[in-house]
Amino acid sequence: MPLGVIFHLGWVSANPSSICQPGPVVQVSAYSSSSREEIAIGRLVLEEVGKDDYGRLPGPEAIVFIPGPGCTTSLSSFAHALQYSCSPFTIYRRYDPFYDPAAEGAFAMAVMSKHFPGEIVSSRRGSPLLVGVKSKAKLTTDHIPILYSKDQRGLLTTSSQRNGNDDLTEYHAIGPQKEVEYFFASDASAIIEHTNKVIFLEDDDVASVKDGSLTIHRIHRNVDDSTVREVITLKMEIQQIMKGNYSSFMQKEIFEQPESVVNTMRGRVNFETNQVVLGGIKDYMHEIRRCRRLLFIACGTSYHSAVATRQLLEELTELPVMVELASDFLDRSTPIFRDDVCFFISQSGETADTLMALRYCKKRGALIVGITNVVGSSISRDSHCGVHINAGPEIGVASTKAYTSQFISLVLFGLMFCEDRISMQERRREIIQGLKKLPGQIQEVLKIDEQIHNLAQELYQQKSLLVMGRGYNYATCLEGALKIKELTYMHSEGIMAGELKHGPLALVDKAMPVLMVITRDKVFTV
Repeated sequence: MPLGVIFHLGWVSANPSSICQPGPVVQVSAYSSSSREEIAIGRLVLEEVGKDDYGRLPGPEAIVFIPGPGCTTSLSSFAHALQYSCSPFTIYRRYDPFYDPAAEGAFAMAVMSKHFPGEIVSSRRGSPLLVGVKSKAKLTTDHIPILYSKDQRGLLTTSSQRNGNDDLTEYHAIGPQKEVEYFFASDASAIIEHTNKVIFLEDDDVASVKDGSLTIHRIHRNVDDSTVREVITLKMEIQQIMKGNYSSFMQKEIFEQPESVVNTMRGRVNFETNQVVLGGIKDYMHEIRRCRRLLFIACGTSYHSAVATRQLLEELTELPVMVELASDFLDRSTPIFRDDVCFFISQSGETADTLMALRYCKKRGALIVGITNVVGSSISRDSHCGVHINAGPEIGVASTKAYTSQFISLVLFGLMFCEDRISMQERRREIIQGLKKLPGQIQEVLKIDEQIHNLAQELYQQKSLLVMGRGYNYATCLEGALKIKELTYMHSEGIMAGELKHGPLALVDKAMPVLMVITRDKVFTV
């Protein structure tokens, strides 16, 4: 096979028998067919192209086909390269396959050819992609310059090439004789056992490794674009992504919550002076305090963390607080103003709908604040400022400790917002002392693990389950129902108890299990 493609497979909705079946976020797989030298490359969605668009191809055997629902496309430039056994880098220098206006969706890929064994080219759009760098010798630089196209055909040129020299800018260890290893992955946890030095690629970056040297290229250059990609040293240990003695990563992450909430608060809360400092946003607090309203935009569990803190943030900031699902926010083309502050919450920092909503708001001049768990993620890079929740790697698909850390981070923002308001000082002290007790309280809850397991044994064969609460507990109901759906495939619904008489009560009978979330807050009655 002249050309091979390694493609990141994310969580996609597809027939289990298809090649696009769901897989873990860090899974990287390569597929190829043998009959017509076609390439199956995972999840890449393009709009349907007319027959005339294939006219520039050398023949029908050059059409690239990706089987599976929603995965059919033609990558004409790659197909053309198949005929002539082009170098992968030459493909990107001569063709512009992913700037086709028909392209939509997300991909992260690497291209190789057996005719050019020392060469690999990778690119991304929408999906995360990073390059790990490993060397026994000290690296000579902490960044890589970007090489830009100088013409409309996408032909990449450099200053050395204009002088008649074909050598490209190199990035390697002390000297070319030193060995450098490169790792391509969609998530840092996939390569942390090999190296903690990574380069996060931006959308439409083209990273090329040839003869041990790494170069990064772009077809077009915008005025505000950075001209380099930084080499970042990750603060992640291999032990953090090991399952240990737990039955699953999710169980491990549930039991890590006493530690993860401490890590979220560490260095940010002084329990003696009741002072809260979030270093990532402190320089923007003056602008945030002058805003018209606060918008919190997210999906899934991250959305629930915003719902959970909405009531408290309204109390502490005395501003309108809007909590939006990113997909619905985009569908409505919601009006955004320059004096809005928009928070975008995502564990991975790569959630597609949230990222699109971020760019929508940024284009309209709003201040963008990112709340993520991944340093160097797309949301953290595209935000004006932000908060890293410091929950540690979350391998389990169903989010657990990231939810509690997102909750804590948003509470800390509210406390920081009202630190200079005399009328709020007593309430601030009450909340901060509550945060101090939180790790111990979580440990107490985890001690009843066996009781919870026994309760689950009584309910797991039910076809449906209702989770009810009100006030601060409503978000817990939504999140609990979501976890039940994700993990057991049982229908479950989080219901605002105050709305019980307006429809949900019709679902309740003697066979319907109902979980009530009740705490001794101001809506509690005996």
